[in-house]
Amino acid sequence: MNKVAKRMDHIPFSGIRKVFEEANRLQKEGKDIIHLGIGRPDFDTPQHIKDAAIKALKDGEVHYTSNYGHADLIDAVREKLYKDNHVYVKDNEIIITVGVNEAVSLAMMATLNPGDEILVPNPSWSHYFYCAELAGAKSVSYPLFEENNFSLNPNDIEKLITPKTKMIVVNTPHNPTGAVLDKSTLEQVASLAKKHDLLVLSDEIYEKLIYEDAVHDSIASLPNMDERTIVVNGFAKAYSMTGWRIGYLAGPKELIDAAVRVHQYTVTCATSFAQRGAEAALRGSQSCVENMRLAFDQRRKLVIDSVRKMNGLNVVPPKGAFYAFINTSNLGMTDEKAAHYFLHEANVAVVPGSAFGKFGKGYVRLAFSNSYENIAVAMERIEKQVNKIKTI
Repeated sequence: MNKVAKRMDHIPFSGIRKVFEEANRLQKEGKDIIHLGIGRPDFDTPQHIKDAAIKALKDGEVHYTSNYGHADLIDAVREKLYKDNHVYVKDNEIIITVGVNEAVSLAMMATLNPGDEILVPNPSWSHYFYCAELAGAKSVSYPLFEENNFSLNPNDIEKLITPKTKMIVVNTPHNPTGAVLDKSTLEQVASLAKKHDLLVLSDEIYEKLIYEDAVHDSIASLPNMDERTIVVNGFAKAYSMTGWRIGYLAGPKELIDAAVRVHQYTVTCATSFAQRGAEAALRGSQSCVENMRLAFDQRRKLVIDSVRKMNGLNVVPPKGAFYAFINTSNLGMTDEKAAHYFLHEANVAVVPGSAFGKFGKGYVRLAFSNSYENIAVAMERIEKQVNKIKTI
């Protein structure tokens, strides 16, 4: 008897976590590993956010909240969406989730039927592919190319639309490339969605982390797109709250009513006192976010300048998030071997681009979410090992 469900046959272990575990193993053996693999800010959660959660604990807020979430946090999210993103939703069109990962899963479980197709950027965060698979749907990749600065091409998307297509995933700013979609591109995607009567899942978790001349626009703010768009967002990246596991999804009531039933029978509700911390994050000073963004920008510039000095590597300057997607194809090895080489020879953990899909082959993702000092050392180590390859 096969005790494991057939649906798991196509669900691999995370390629990101695979690197993380191997790096930790080497670290335990005494190796001085610099972690540039996991998308986890190295900053502490701002104190006013922690204080709000501590107060909630002391005040006895240790019980279930509504399945939708704490009313005060829902109100804060609604205000934030209106003020920052020009997206208007009602209180009953928001669910507080256990991180954005759950928000993505809820959105797909609530809307996708077995046999439906969902268009997913490639390369991208692998959860889109496999949450869709777990929902019984088929993920279909639309490519992102370096020559287009990893922005999507609406024509590439339209070619893939079939009668089975139900949803398009949009992620901006983008993981792993750092690309930020401009308003014109989003308008073209919106036009496709309306033309073919498709839903859009818009992942905006990195919206606060943008650089240079980039501007974040939500596709849900475009005319008539609020009725077919589910926005997912959270607190992990901008507020350094990865361990708090608080996110949210917002969208049309019909879809939220379906999603909350999935939520009810999986996690019931997000952690009560963590929700108070999230409320404080939205309602408090945003200077902490700006300070982190400026620090990330300095690290971003360091990575770009360092890569440009290396013979054999190339990078499109990321305009958002905290990742550099580095082209390693001229090193004469696969991206998996390049990541393995950097980990074992340079003691620097990065993620092979193929962990993000077939169009990520030939790249490695470097997360500049470690300290400036550690990144400087890491780039020196990588350069040394690259020079060894080029002199062989």
